[in-house]
Amino acid sequence: MAELEQESIDHKPDPAELTEAEKRDIVTRLAFGGDAARYEEFCRFVREAIPEGTGVVLRGSAVTGVRWKDGAPFDAEGPGTSDLDLTLVGDEVIALFKVTGFFVPGVHSRPLSEEDPDIAPDLVPLREKLMAMVGRPVNIQATRDFVMYLRGELLGQPYHTLIPKPTSE
Repeated sequence: MAELEQESIDHKPDPAELTEAEKRDIVTRLAFGGDAARYEEFCRFVREAIPEGTGVVLRGSAVTGVRWKDGAPFDAEGPGTSDLDLTLVGDEVIALFKVTGFFVPGVHSRPLSEEDPDIAPDLVPLREKLMAMVGRPVNIQATRDFVMYLRGELLGQPYHTLIPKPTSE
């Protein structure tokens, strides 16, 4: 019996198998201290600051619970030490980044972060507001739809959708 209990404690689901609701629960617990109202407020701040028609996803250890690089748990170095990796998805958000702020020009930006604080000046106030709200670094990146599709669906990189991108009909 004890073996079964330990196995269920040690078993962590594959992030690719998690539902959006399960990912939301993980994100809310890890990044927002279990406070669903703070999660909703975070989403509202982002929604109000981005171009209409932009989707927003959260990637990284806030979704999976562990760092990709070394497998360390979220906030392994103490509360507020893990960052939130926000990705804005769409065509209009690309224009918010300077030409020098891209991995692939006009397609996939570098993150607006401590390392690159000046690559998207119009997003700096949002980043600062979000960091004050969650008490941790927040990095903001922009990408086109097809890159998000490649990363998520083809490469299996997990993400949680904060703001769905409207579908065109």
